Amino acid sequence: MSSESMEYRRLGECGLKVSAFALGGWTTYGGSVTEQAKIGSIIRAAFDEGVNFFDIADVYAKGECETVMGQALSELPRNELVISSKVFWPMSDDVNDRGLSRKHILESVEKSLRRIGTDYLDLYFCHRFDPETPVEETVRAMDDLVHQGKVLYWGTSEWSGDQLRQAHAVADRRSLVAPQVEQPQYSLLFRQRVDEDVAPAAIERGMGMVVWSPLASGLLTGKYDDGVPEDTRLGRIDWLRDQLLTDEHLQKVRELKGLAEAAGCSRAQLALAWAAAQPGISSVITGATSLEQLHENLGAREVTIDEALSKRLDKHFG
Repeated sequence: MSSESMEYRRLGECGLKVSAFALGGWTTYGGSVTEQAKIGSIIRAAFDEGVNFFDIADVYAKGECETVMGQALSELPRNELVISSKVFWPMSDDVNDRGLSRKHILESVEKSLRRIGTDYLDLYFCHRFDPETPVEETVRAMDDLVHQGKVLYWGTSEWSGDQLRQAHAVADRRSLVAPQVEQPQYSLLFRQRVDEDVAPAAIERGMGMVVWSPLASGLLTGKYDDGVPEDTRLGRIDWLRDQLLTDEHLQKVRELKGLAEAAGCSRAQLALAWAAAQPGISSVITGATSLEQLHENLGAREVTIDEALSKRLDKHFG
């Protein structure tokens, strides 16, 4: 495989193009993987295979993910990268060091820029909806960052369809820059909320979607067929294990193996290719703790989801 086989897609209806498969740092870089040389080699390999979108957040490893990914990304041409970060979750015990207030957004972006080592973010996400801050305050703060050149496009993560429409209504009414991208959890196991609520609103408003946890934290790869290894994500994170590791999910994943074999690929590649083939998806964010895992995941770009296979997957996971 080479970068020539990577597809680049518009972020909704704007002009920015992102690789169909991205590399994210959640729970990984600065967390389970701390060796800078290893992180750098994975990020360089992803870039060499055509990945241009690298997804980070301030809360990942309490800022360390931004630092280590930023150091690796600094060795690549900045103009060829789409770098994102996020704001919302508490970064300290301070009462204002959280949420989507103007104060927290404007202070947080400066910290993220310093940690990553860049003058601007291509994408800046509101990491959750903040019921304690007026939506107009948040939209105005993001609009200011765009006009200051510190953020090129802003977005949301895990917002509902109504919340997306609310933000756009404020932007339209006040002539402010509206959110351009939503980042929801999306996979064969968790799709109803996006399919029925988020995607219709995002598509209606010209937003792209870049989805996280497309492998359901590794469950869809089959690595948990026979138990939970201690050195895995579900072995380390209790709330994820409780959410994902049900008998129903395990049975569906075991049965997915036959569909993947018939398609000539692994379960991971089939699940990633399926996510990338869904309406409104601009990019699928993958994770990788090793070069082998990176290459395995990016093999999804060679998998074709035709109508017959799509129907079989819909029936199996319906």
